Amino acid sequence: MEVEAFNIPRFLAVLPLFGDLSPIELSRAAQGCQVRRLARGDTIFRFGEPCEEFHVVISGQVKLFAISPAGQEKVIELVGPGQSFAEALMFTGRSYILNAEALSNTLLLTVSKHAIVAEIERDPRFSMKMLAGISRRLHGLVHDIESGALHSGVQRVIGYLMRETEVQDCATGEVFTVSLPVTKATLASRLSLTPEYFSKVLRELEDQKLIEIDKRDIRIIDAKRLLRYGVQ
Repeated sequence: MEVEAFNIPRFLAVLPLFGDLSPIELSRAAQGCQVRRLARGDTIFRFGEPCEEFHVVISGQVKLFAISPAGQEKVIELVGPGQSFAEALMFTGRSYILNAEALSNTLLLTVSKHAIVAEIERDPRFSMKMLAGISRRLHGLVHDIESGALHSGVQRVIGYLMRETEVQDCATGEVFTVSLPVTKATLASRLSLTPEYFSKVLRELEDQKLIEIDKRDIRIIDAKRLLRYGVQ
């Protein structure tokens, strides 16, 4: 996909935040946007840099992470296509409090603060959509913190696998496949586990014949038993 040929107004129209805007409003908002092509490992922003924009992943994947004083990395969130990040911080006037890096070849839409503020001034209802999106993101982060504090490592791994399958009925007996979108080390950090422990849990689940591991593909053989195993 060529950056120059990317239709920004059309992409904005499918995002919940911009979905109710008219074609004229979408064109106006698009003037404050920039499409960036990133290679794996490219930095989007660093801790302490000014935050004057927010970002939406068009394709690829982005890692949001913090670095401890000792130099250890903690993955805070993995952001995929259609998801946005940094919109809440943009309004505070503060600098970035995390780092962001492309985990794969990524196409990123950057939306300037000026464009958003101008749209809010034209139509205050737009601010309600911004608040709704920020609230959903906050709810997800609170859920992740709760999971990390109250659930065991095994429960966190199982919870991730089951969430990714979007299984509606565990009694069907169907085999589901989850393809890990990132390396096991990155996912382990996201779940607040060491890579060694994450791999140990996967091997344990495979020994129990609950899953089968084929590199990054995890086949869930018995979803019902897997859920029960997580609360034992």
